Amino acid sequence: MNRKKVIVIGSGFSGLSAATSLAAEGFEVTVLEKNATPGGRARSYSAQGFTFDMGPSWYWMPDVFESYFQNFGKSTSDYYNLKRLDPSYTVVFGENDFMQVPASTTALRAMFEELEPGSGPRLDEFLKQAAYKYKVGINNLVYKPSRSVSEFVSLKLLYDVVRMDVFQSFHKHIRRFFSHSKIIKLMEFPILFLGALPENTPALYSLMNYADISLGTWYPMGGMYRIVEGMVQLAEEKGVQFLYNQDVRGILVENGEATGVVTASGRFEADVVVASADYHHVEKQLLPKASQSYSDKYWEERVMAPSSLIFYLGINKKLQNLNHHNLFFDENFGPHAHEIYTDPKWPTKPLFYVSAPSVTDSGVAPDGCENLFVLIPVAPGLADTEEVREKYYHLVMDRLERLTKQEIKNSVIYKRSYAHHDFESDYNAFKGNAYGLANTLMQTALLKPALKSKKVSNLYYTGQLTVPGPGVPPSLISGQVVAREIVKENKVAVVA
Repeated sequence: MNRKKVIVIGSGFSGLSAATSLAAEGFEVTVLEKNATPGGRARSYSAQGFTFDMGPSWYWMPDVFESYFQNFGKSTSDYYNLKRLDPSYTVVFGENDFMQVPASTTALRAMFEELEPGSGPRLDEFLKQAAYKYKVGINNLVYKPSRSVSEFVSLKLLYDVVRMDVFQSFHKHIRRFFSHSKIIKLMEFPILFLGALPENTPALYSLMNYADISLGTWYPMGGMYRIVEGMVQLAEEKGVQFLYNQDVRGILVENGEATGVVTASGRFEADVVVASADYHHVEKQLLPKASQSYSDKYWEERVMAPSSLIFYLGINKKLQNLNHHNLFFDENFGPHAHEIYTDPKWPTKPLFYVSAPSVTDSGVAPDGCENLFVLIPVAPGLADTEEVREKYYHLVMDRLERLTKQEIKNSVIYKRSYAHHDFESDYNAFKGNAYGLANTLMQTALLKPALKSKKVSNLYYTGQLTVPGPGVPPSLISGQVVAREIVKENKVAVVA
């Protein structure tokens, strides 16, 4: 008797999740990773004594991570140690205008009340509704494979969908509760993770505010890569085999069925193929044209989440006026958003984000030094040159120095930039995107690219371009969802 062979392409969060879930069900699972280390966009690297998380830096929805590990009789604490951040993050509105967002809901309520009298009770009501959306959305909706309308036709679920404001915009929803500009900016901030404007994002996603405010912002000591290391260790405990530096060149298809994949080093046979790599790349570059589910026109019409221009910086001194997470909202988001979504171009006056994990974790920088991760959201598909990167480096660093009232640039002893070209080179990212598809109403659930190929009977997709969507917790869930579908459609994991 032989176990059915599954090839997983890519070892990001969704690939690791799918691989481990399938191995636990008895499948023989091999993960083929293009790069030299696992993690996909969540890779890590070290240079001159600094350790940088290359991608995700926010740890929200701790219950999703805990639930994942508990599926295998484990806990997050078996693999990494979490610390709740307080303040959760800082919002910088201008010179001498910093908002420290407290971890305590009671303290946040008091801060709201001071800014806008009467907003405290409204925050309570807002969070009550957001908690309901989180409970239903995370426990019910996001774990659905979204392969059939029948998944959503129960009276209870239809009632829930109405209560969750799926057809109202987040922009309108927030303004039903609050009017102060700073509160609105703070409450709309989590939507930036979803890759769409508040006007185009369903109010359902106020569940993100519940995740932010009620569940908190956490940090795995040692860096976000500790999650990847834990997931890889668990996967190997379940028997998953990892092969690195395996750039998949093609998926072999015979009579509508994938028989294996080809890399530069050879052919790998498979009974099932799971693509955790970029969906568009797999469709357009790895499959024969007759086996592709979506047209070029379809992909061009997709609304993509932003790309990012990132700077990894090593500073040879400790800095003032920075917390672990810092959002610089000292410019108007309207023009920046316009230059991302409606008239794509390099932004004139961008908002930006700075993570200083060394404020929390001394192990990610040499003694007396600071580790900075600086990110500017930008439109996908832009021309990415070193000259442009340098321009924005100086633009942002000048603002950072002015707002935090200190010299920084002359203290930079390590610097690396990362943008569209790198996302394309390292991850085959469609248009150099960083976050996948925008979570607009017309790209939700059944309206996303399907998790199963329409043309190849045993080819499945997982990750940020399919259900449930972009972000680390959704990607983790995506792997579990696709594994469950594979188990359901392959009644047994063993063949004669």
